[in-house]
Amino acid sequence: MPQSLARILVHTVFSTKDRRPFLRDKPLRDELHRYLGGILTHLECQPVIVGGVEDHVHLLCALSRTCDAANMVKEVKRGSSVWLKAKSPDLAEFAWQGGYGIFSIGFSQIQAVRDYIAGQEEHHRTVSFQDEFRQLLRRYEIEFDERYVWD
Repeated sequence: MPQSLARILVHTVFSTKDRRPFLRDKPLRDELHRYLGGILTHLECQPVIVGGVEDHVHLLCALSRTCDAANMVKEVKRGSSVWLKAKSPDLAEFAWQGGYGIFSIGFSQIQAVRDYIAGQEEHHRTVSFQDEFRQLLRRYEIEFDERYVWD
């Protein structure tokens, strides 16, 4: 086959450092989500939806066949951190957590994951980020040590 083709869908989750609520301002958060989508587009990682709440984000995208998952997350975090710090002196201390979670999804799961990400504000009225992340790790059968998951 002379052409390389791929459609690898991933759901990525990461929080602000120490889960600080830097993203309380809804207009700023919405602008950040659009900016994150722009970074994904620049990386040729087609964004499906970007969402989240005051202390974390969710990205659903299709990885480019030439961009690996770790590089995608690194570039999204780096670019958005620089952008946020330039937005306001109040964000001078902004940082993302060191780690992240990234989970593969099937094509048939796109709508369910899209709805889940779109419903983050409602979801987090009753569920903390830590509990949500633990649930994702258990759902994907990822072993983890609580001492090293949070920063």
